[in-house]
Amino acid sequence: MRRTILVVLLSLCVFPSLRAQTIAKYAGEFLAIGVGGRALGLGGAYAALANDATAGYWNPSALSRIDYPEFVLMHDERFGGLMNYDFGAVAIPYGSDMSFGLSLSRLSVDDIPDTRNALIDYNNNGVFDPEDRPDPNRVTYFNVADWVLTLTYAKRSSDAFRYGANVKLIRRNFGDFSATGVGFDVGVLYSPLQDLWLAANAQDVTTTLIAWSTGRNELVSPTLKLGAAYFLSAFNGRFAPTMDVDVRFENRQSASIANIGPISLDPHFGLEFDYKRTAAIRIGYSDVKQLTVGAGLHLRKLDLDYSFARFGKENDLGDTHRISLRFMLQEERWGRGNAGNIGE
Repeated sequence: MRRTILVVLLSLCVFPSLRAQTIAKYAGEFLAIGVGGRALGLGGAYAALANDATAGYWNPSALSRIDYPEFVLMHDERFGGLMNYDFGAVAIPYGSDMSFGLSLSRLSVDDIPDTRNALIDYNNNGVFDPEDRPDPNRVTYFNVADWVLTLTYAKRSSDAFRYGANVKLIRRNFGDFSATGVGFDVGVLYSPLQDLWLAANAQDVTTTLIAWSTGRNELVSPTLKLGAAYFLSAFNGRFAPTMDVDVRFENRQSASIANIGPISLDPHFGLEFDYKRTAAIRIGYSDVKQLTVGAGLHLRKLDLDYSFARFGKENDLGDTHRISLRFMLQEERWGRGNAGNIGE
């Protein structure tokens, strides 16, 4: 039943709009899900805190914080496993102050039955009546999938200021239909005080055009992600309260937490306690009014992160479990500024 409801919702969102010429509102929702078990455990408040290969998504300038080559893998199942979200990223420090990253994400509902050509007119009246049933041998299957390939560049201009940019290549598939697009993000990271970091990430800054094979064009409006994070040492560990605000210009009004005319404001909040770089616990509040919790375990060269969220007040859409792995090539010859580092 839940699968049927999800397919119907996707059809209502996509098939009627295939006839439209241009549409902007909610066109980029598949880009706003978030990545990484750590970030999602913090409710998505990660623009100023990011320091791993997922930074290309949250704030490209933060990729300059990495000191060793690393990669991140994440798997996320939603709506009782009906929707899958997979993400992988590689990040490499270059020289003494630059970093490059490559990431790929796939959001999909797979193996959806297509019965359009499978119904049999059992009473031979030329009309498909309620008692008519599909022939299982004539049922085919299709996938709905969104792919995003992101190239990231980041540079540390000084100890207090960093900047970066993304190029995003987008591919969407819905049965027989497909779409392509290209988008750009620009981010900065600034530290006005010791242990305080401020972030800004202009996503889809030039307005991303997604062109469908049907001739319909979708426009993804820019989103300004503002963030702040503070580091506080206590109890043999480190507290990191963090906050993001997504500023959108799509006239969402009641669909947002707050709005000023056509400008909507959706905040995220998070708090992390990392004990001696051994284990971490996290709690957050996302932009969809969702409480999140998470935990992390630091092993040698490997971080394991998990986050949990529940959709719906009565859990009618199922629980969501996100697991991500971060592997770091922490060897002296690959460290930033050492002789073996790429670019030296």
